[in-house]
Amino acid sequence: MKKIGILFGQENSFPHAFVDRVNQKGEKDIAAEFVHIDKVMQAEASGYSVIIDRISQDVPFYRAMLKNAAISGTAVINNPFWWSADEKFFNNALAVKIGVPVPKTVILPSKDLPDDTTSQSFRNLAFPLDWDAIFNYVGFPAYMKPFDGGGWKEVYKLHHKDEFFEKYDLTKQYVMMLQEEITFDDYFRCYCIGGKHVRIMQYEPRNPHHLRYEHGKAPAAKKLLDLVKNYVIKLNKYLGYDFNTVEFAIRDGVPYAIDFCNPAPDAEVTSVGQENFDWVVETAADYAIERAKKQKDGRDNLTWGEYVKTGAAGLPLLDNEKKVEKKSSAKK
Repeated sequence: MKKIGILFGQENSFPHAFVDRVNQKGEKDIAAEFVHIDKVMQAEASGYSVIIDRISQDVPFYRAMLKNAAISGTAVINNPFWWSADEKFFNNALAVKIGVPVPKTVILPSKDLPDDTTSQSFRNLAFPLDWDAIFNYVGFPAYMKPFDGGGWKEVYKLHHKDEFFEKYDLTKQYVMMLQEEITFDDYFRCYCIGGKHVRIMQYEPRNPHHLRYEHGKAPAAKKLLDLVKNYVIKLNKYLGYDFNTVEFAIRDGVPYAIDFCNPAPDAEVTSVGQENFDWVVETAADYAIERAKKQKDGRDNLTWGEYVKTGAAGLPLLDNEKKVEKKSSAKK
């Protein structure tokens, strides 16, 4: 019997619906359940062929357990090694290299010194930074947010440099990004499962949380949706995420990827609505079963992104892909 487990925290509707749907499908020798942990021994198998991870970003013990499970053959969704290494500023740099539009973004050192450091720990850092160059590059209005955070925590909208310094003084030990504001005509939030299954949802981030999927706009043109889908698949192909969301702000017909480091995206029915919920449950169940059938004990059953697989040769390859795309577009 191959077991599919889901590891989760405070969410309620998705984990239960996921387990029920996998089991309803009646696949021979495949069953789903909530992950149960009573001990973790080094290099010992977890007992699960597949684990859907919804919580290890908040629980370091779970992240360590998942890495141990992966090295023993569990297909962990998402790859816990890459998830540990990834962050939003790198995501933006990768998007630039593969030709996906993103807002102009810079990374900033933490305002307060990290624990166990002194000013001597930062002797390689100019003081002050070249603020004029930074502000001229990004422009105002702009957003400041943690480079590895999520859920709209510690996010500030800034209208001028005086306001920037006022808010920057409040950021403590957070490493922040300063990012160009994209004034958008439309906005999409897109599920991507298995690097191939995409659901594009029109979304209004300026609405209260429970009303963000009630956008009130006419459906977008097919040409734009096809471009968005292409960008979603490309980003997840290079990042290597099995389960992620990508958000796009549409300005003058151009989709700008705003946020695409969401490996445990909101999937609660009260947030995303019944139709989106049904899609994500069904698609996640089918994909987990697919991975369980392919899983081999004692082997690496993780998904690795194209950036990692190309290794040291990655950047030239990414740049070459960008050039090929430009030539192809020119021929059209």
